[in-house]
Amino acid sequence: MSGLIRMIGQRLVLGLVTLFVVSIIIFSAIEALPGDFAQAILGQGATPEAVAAIRESLGMDRSAVERYFAWLGGALTGDFGVSFNQLSFQSTFGASNREVTTVADQLAPRFANTIFLALTAAAIAIPFALTLGILAALYRGSIFDRAANVGTLTSISSPEFFVAYILILFLAAANPIFPSISKINMDLDFWDRLYRTMLPALTLTLVVTAHMMRMTRVAIINLMASPYIEMARLKGVPPWKIIVRHALPNALAPIINVIALNLAYLITGVVVVEVVFVYPGVGQMFVDAVKLRDMPTVQACCLIFAAAYILLNLIADVMSVLTNPRLRHPK
Repeated sequence: MSGLIRMIGQRLVLGLVTLFVVSIIIFSAIEALPGDFAQAILGQGATPEAVAAIRESLGMDRSAVERYFAWLGGALTGDFGVSFNQLSFQSTFGASNREVTTVADQLAPRFANTIFLALTAAAIAIPFALTLGILAALYRGSIFDRAANVGTLTSISSPEFFVAYILILFLAAANPIFPSISKINMDLDFWDRLYRTMLPALTLTLVVTAHMMRMTRVAIINLMASPYIEMARLKGVPPWKIIVRHALPNALAPIINVIALNLAYLITGVVVVEVVFVYPGVGQMFVDAVKLRDMPTVQACCLIFAAAYILLNLIADVMSVLTNPRLRHPK
């Protein structure tokens, strides 16, 4: 147990170090962008005194190292500052500080929407992929196996926006089953929200199913040649029972790993899907912030994406260790 705890601790430290390095890259990339952000906030007609005042209020008159650690310290406490768009509104209309919404306040409901979309897609994709993988392994070499492989490879080879527009064509335009634009808000009940989220969730499902299905199929086929599987066959155990009771539990380590990695993609790879369906998530917020050169919001979105990806990769590593005795007890 102590070895397992030490291994998990090492992976946790490595994840924190990775996130620290990523935060430096994010901040450095924003710093390298051309243009004066203070001038962009106030507009072209701003006086030099007003530009100097806004630079001082944002801390732009300090060194890059000081500003980085100030930003990192704020991020650790959930304070990502105020978006440039809000500051521009404040300077234009004279709004007080109480009327200005922080980046964290704007990000919280968007992140909740992205999590809801990712969980909906995962709830569809995981059982669907496992079922396809088990059936493909059970009927290896059959027409069903070939059709499943061709179908999943086609979906994973197609860009997300192409899959999204195909689903809009068939499920929203030709057959109005689901809405083509996912207009959701916190006032909707669960089922109405789920209904409006279904098309982007189906898009993500088609994109990530192939990895999980093929890993399940390969892991089970590799185990089917094991001696204990041969013994079960000689005893007359039905093929489906061999796979479900004997092969699948021993194939959980690689399957769980690929599921966790695809969950990471579901959270961090939603940018294109959210833009296509105008879904109010972090991805849509990120694209809008880039168009408006709202750098505090861009930094916050990038850091949230990086933290989610690193955390889910850490969970994948830990689950792989917990489900594999050879990793739990290394020689």
